[in-house]
Formats: sequence, structure tokens, C-alpha cells
Amino acid sequence: MSEKLAISKATGPHYKLNLLTGEWEGSTSVWFGPDTLADHSPVKGIMRPILDGRFILHEYIGSFGGEPLEGMAFIGYHLALEKYQMAWIDSFHNGAALMFCDGTKGNDKLSVLGSYAWVTPEIEQHWGWRTEIEMTNEDEIVITAYNISPEGEEVKATETIYKRVK
Repeated sequence: MSEKLAISKATGPHYKLNLLTGEWEGSTSVWFGPDTLADHSPVKGIMRPILDGRFILHEYIGSFGGEPLEGMAFIGYHLALEKYQMAWIDSFHNGAALMFCDGTKGNDKLSVLGSYAWVTPEIEQHWGWRTEIEMTNEDEIVITAYNISPEGEEVKATETIYKRVK
């Protein structure tokens, strides 16, 4: 292990990531536009370190409109680029696509930006998706995601509030 990674795991961004480790339960709210709450459902998640603490794997199960959904995200910190990164898949939001997300260099906040395409026979639009993960205390995590329209308008899309179970 490099000295830089060892320091990061002891006191830096990788230490912060590994604080997310645990079993979590809570609820997720989904909005389809400003002030348009589409669903509020229970969710369970597990976050665990992988590859000797280099990354966190977040696996979750929940529902939308009574239909089951599941997903996972790989969350890491790129030491050379000094930013958080995430790769996310989900059986509801992503279809059969992977979303790759990058943070901003030097930003201590666990916030990443990805994008996705909305494609119909008539149009192809590219939207942004910003995700923030905040550990409000050692037993609570809030994961908030925002849709960013092609015109740049940002609207809250999902919010998961987790409480630690283990």
C-alpha cells in the first residue's frame, strides 16, 4: 500500500468513506419535478469496504410504487485527482445503463456529478445527476440526488435517509 493511501485511510478521504460502513434502514422519497412527490418508501442498504478499504460498495433494496427495486454504487476517492468518484447502477432509475460520476478536485464534500440520456423515438436529451452523501452523525446518512435539466435547472430528485442498524 502506498504511503499516500495509508495516510488517507488513517485520517483522510478513505477514512471518511469507511465511516459509511454498516447496515442501514430508512426511507427514500422520489420527486418527478418541483413539489411533485412521486413516492416515499422504505429502503435497506449495506455499505461495506472492498479492496482493502479503497472503495465502499453500497448495495440497497427498496421499492417504487409498490414494485421492488435494487441497486448498487461503488464509491471511491481518486488520490491523484483529489476527488470522489462513483459508479452507480439501479433497476429503476438507470435501466440498463451505468452512471459514472466525478466530484470536484479538492472538494471535501462527498458530492459527485454524473449524466444520463433521456431517449425516445422523437428526442435525445442529456441530463445531469448530482449526488451528495452526508453523514449527519455516526448513525445517520442522508443521500440526496438532484436532476439537472439540459438547460441547467437543478431539482431534487431523490432523498434517502438512513439510520444505522449495525
